[in-house]
Amino acid sequence: MMISDWRDKARRHPRAADSALALATFALGVIASALPPGSPTHLRVPATHVVVIVALGAASLFLHRHHPRLTAGLTTVCALVLALTGVQLNPLLQAPCLVALFLLALRTDRRTARIGAVTATVTLLAATLARDPESPWGLVIVGMISWTLLPGALGDAVRSNTEYLAAAEARAELAEHTREEEALRRVSEERLRMARDLHDVVAHHIALAATQARTATYLMHHHPERAPEMMTSLVDSTDEALRELRATVGLLRQQGDTDSPRDPAPGLAQLPNLLESFERVGLSVHVVTEGEARPLSPGVDLTAYRVIQEALTNVTKHAGTASATVRLTYTPSWVTISVDDDGRADVSASRPDRVSGYGLIGMRERAQSIGGRLQAGPREEGGFTVRLGLPMHKKAQHPNPEEVPHQ
Repeated sequence: MMISDWRDKARRHPRAADSALALATFALGVIASALPPGSPTHLRVPATHVVVIVALGAASLFLHRHHPRLTAGLTTVCALVLALTGVQLNPLLQAPCLVALFLLALRTDRRTARIGAVTATVTLLAATLARDPESPWGLVIVGMISWTLLPGALGDAVRSNTEYLAAAEARAELAEHTREEEALRRVSEERLRMARDLHDVVAHHIALAATQARTATYLMHHHPERAPEMMTSLVDSTDEALRELRATVGLLRQQGDTDSPRDPAPGLAQLPNLLESFERVGLSVHVVTEGEARPLSPGVDLTAYRVIQEALTNVTKHAGTASATVRLTYTPSWVTISVDDDGRADVSASRPDRVSGYGLIGMRERAQSIGGRLQAGPREEGGFTVRLGLPMHKKAQHPNPEEVPHQ
């Protein structure tokens, strides 16, 4: 924790950090020059000579942020001058050079750091042995190698750790960004689903209301005694439209809202009520069930209901017929739904939107979103058909081609 605090302070105040570093290395050189006679590291040249060279090496450290190679070269030259003038080098006198090698490894690549450390070691070792050939070679070699190579190794370790932490932080940011993108994608998908629901609800009830309004107008002129009954049906249709719209839009409310819908999402269990609403506008719907009916998953159940609703709405708007057939065929893993009408043979040709309109696009996208298939087009015997194949559960694997329609 303390090391992290010092790093943060050094990043915020680089000039102050460089000044403190230069003063620290200069102080070490002054301490070495003040050692008493008889000390193993006692200087053989005037102390002022050493202090001046150490000061030059310490001043070179101010260049390390933009010129780490130059800094390492200058401090090595200062240490080399001390060795050639008869000074017995030690870690205190070599402090500027050792710090520069550490910073070189920290701010450059590993290859450059190794070259700098080896060059400094060989140069200073050769100068020391050449100037004082009677010194114990073994101790000089071991000491020089240890002092000079250690800063480079430490700098490389610190740089590697910093790069690792930076990479980990980048991965965390990427993961967070990916999660945000996934959340936005799911929000977009949910909005699209809501748009489809709204389209189905509005199209269905507006079509019924329009038909009932036209019928009520006709009855007012020709059979006024029956007009109130049709107006009551019109009111019921608009009320039902408002209830479904409120329930659908209510799904967008946040948790804790008091007006959230309590009714379950529509499904095939509500099919009789749906067919009754069409019968009120004069469309007779015959339902045929084949196979043993099984419960469907909520997503499949809602899709089946909406497709039947949209297909029958299209019948009331375009087919010009008073009857339609809904066929439900259950197999062990799939349910097939067919909506057929016996409308005029020329309707599909004159109204191409029946085949490629937004309603059928929405139905097809609904089916594909849960692994189903939808086929729609004119019937050979006349009229129009919508055929939908849905998995019994949302993710059915390896469907039987005989059970589902082909697009």
